[in-house]
Amino acid sequence: MIVTLETKRLILRPWKEEDAENLYELAKDERIGPSAGWPPHKSVSESKEIIKSRFFEDITFAVCKKETGEIMGCIGISLSKNSDLCASEAEAEIGYWIGFPYWGNGYIPEAAAELIRYCFEELKLQKIWCRYFDGNEKSKRVQEKCGFVYYRTVHGVPCNLLGELKTEHISQLTLNEWRKTHEKQN
Repeated sequence: MIVTLETKRLILRPWKEEDAENLYELAKDERIGPSAGWPPHKSVSESKEIIKSRFFEDITFAVCKKETGEIMGCIGISLSKNSDLCASEAEAEIGYWIGFPYWGNGYIPEAAAELIRYCFEELKLQKIWCRYFDGNEKSKRVQEKCGFVYYRTVHGVPCNLLGELKTEHISQLTLNEWRKTHEKQN
């Protein structure tokens, strides 16, 4: 199922292999990957392989500026079978990152809000999980803006792609909590 989502400023669309060069330009930056648990990309071919092997696995979108189509980052849904946080098929996990040149413009909270709407209204999920590693205050802030509620902290989580242990903070958003917040905003 190919899905494209839109917000006021953004288009969330599936990744294509032709996006590898754009992905590499953003993902090679050392300020991006390590805080999210993955090493900076080393080449365009590595970025292409990641698009083919990881971004096609779940529902993963390129976050693009609506007016130009320019790729700014990535956001996705890991369905229950691909997330260790999910206890049922009515749950999923979301993850996101945005390239450094686009920090501080509210793009990821806007993209996350639309993805959350999609999860609850279209996929009919009951709960969405999200996590961030200690020190990633930007990711924590996105979760707070989107209404996620702190659930627990886990120390010594293996971060295999970086070969280290990290402290992970986990939050959740239920359908009922989202409806309450969503109704207040509308």
